[in-house]
Amino acid sequence: MTSTSPASNAPINFTENAKIKPPPIAILIFLTALAALPVNMMLPSLPNIAAAFKADFALVNLSVAGYAIATALIELIAGAVSDRYGRRPVALASICIFIVASIGCALATNIGVFLMFRAMQASIAACFSIALVMIKETTREGRAASRFGYLAMGWAIAPMLGPSLGGILDQAFGWRASFILFAMLGAVGLGLSAWGLPETASVRPHRNHLEAYGQLLGSARFWAYTLCMAASMGTLYIFFGGAPLAFGPSVGRSSATLGMYMGMVPFGFILGSYLAGRYAFHNGTATTLVFARLITCMGLAAGLALSLAGAAHSVAFFIPCMFVGVGNGLTMPAANAGVLSIRAELAGTAAGLAAAIALGGGALIASVAGLFLSEPVSVQLLLGLMLASASLALVAALYAALIDRVWAR
Repeated sequence: MTSTSPASNAPINFTENAKIKPPPIAILIFLTALAALPVNMMLPSLPNIAAAFKADFALVNLSVAGYAIATALIELIAGAVSDRYGRRPVALASICIFIVASIGCALATNIGVFLMFRAMQASIAACFSIALVMIKETTREGRAASRFGYLAMGWAIAPMLGPSLGGILDQAFGWRASFILFAMLGAVGLGLSAWGLPETASVRPHRNHLEAYGQLLGSARFWAYTLCMAASMGTLYIFFGGAPLAFGPSVGRSSATLGMYMGMVPFGFILGSYLAGRYAFHNGTATTLVFARLITCMGLAAGLALSLAGAAHSVAFFIPCMFVGVGNGLTMPAANAGVLSIRAELAGTAAGLAAAIALGGGALIASVAGLFLSEPVSVQLLLGLMLASASLALVAALYAALIDRVWAR
C-alpha cells in the first residue's frame, strides 16, 4: 500500500493507441447516462410493484438495495474481464444482458423472478467503467480528465430526471412501462455501440485476476485517489440521508419544496462536471483534485459558521451544501484520471476496483454517520459530519498530490 515506485505506477502510454480513433463522446455519454438511469427511475413505482405482486414492501425494496450490491460486484468483475478480453465485447455483452433483464422485469409474474432480473439489470454498470477506460486509452493525458467531466454530467443528469420520468410512465401506463423503456434505450445503446465503439485495449494480460487486484491494492497512488472518491461520495450520502431529517419539518414536510432545495446539490455536481469538462485539462490531475476538495470544505465550513451564528433559514444550509456537488463534480473526473494512470495493462481492473471501493466506502461512511443522526437532526451536527468526511477526502487529495510530486521527480 506504500509503493510509489515508477515500476508499480507507470502511466498509460497513450502512443500505444494513438492510431485508434477515439469513440464518439456522445455515445459514451449516452452509455454512462444509461448506466445511471435504472438506479432510481423505478422508485415512484415501488408501491405499485408491491401491490401487483402482493409482496411485502421491504421485499420489493430489495430491488433498490440489491441493485446497488449487484452494481458493485459488476464493477469489480467487468473491468478485469475487459482487460483480458477487450472493452468492446464486454460493453456489448453488458448491454445485451441489460436488454434481456429489462424485458424480464417487464414480464415478471412474481416477485422472485422480478428481483432476479432486476439484479441482472446491474450489468449495464460495466459501461461506465469501460467508457472511462476507452477515453483514457485514446485521449492524451491532459484531455482525459476533461472528457471524464462530460461523462460525469451524463451520470448526474440521468438520476435527476429518472424519478420524474418513472413517475410519469407509471401514472400513464403502469410500472412495467419503465422497464419497457429501459429495453428500448438498451437497444439504441446496443446499436450505437456496435457501430461506433472501437476496441481500444492494446494489452490483454493472461494473468490471475487476484494478482492484478493485489498489484493495484499495493499502490499508494491507487489508494489515495480511490479513498478520495470514497470520502467524497460519503459526504454526498450523508447529505442525502440527513437533510430530509433536518429540514423536513422546517419546510412544512412539503416533499416538493424539500426536493427543490435538495436538487441544488445535484445541480452543483453538474456544474462541477461541466467545469471539469471545460477546464480540467489546463491543470494537473492532483491540482484539480485538491482544488475540488478545498471548495467543498470551505463551503461546508461557511455553512457551519452561519448555523453557529444563528442563521436558521434553509437557504443558509443548502447553498453551502451545493459546494458538495460542485466539489464532487470536479473530483470524480480527476480522481478517475488518476486511478487509470497507474497501470496501462490494468486500466479496466483499476476502474472497476476503484468504483467498487468508492461505492462501498461511501456507503460505510454514511452508515457510520447515520449512527449519530436521529430525528430531529441538529443542523450543526449534520454539517459537522459532512465536513469531517469532506476533510478526509481533502487529506487523501493532498496525499495524492504529494505522491505524484515525488513520483514525477
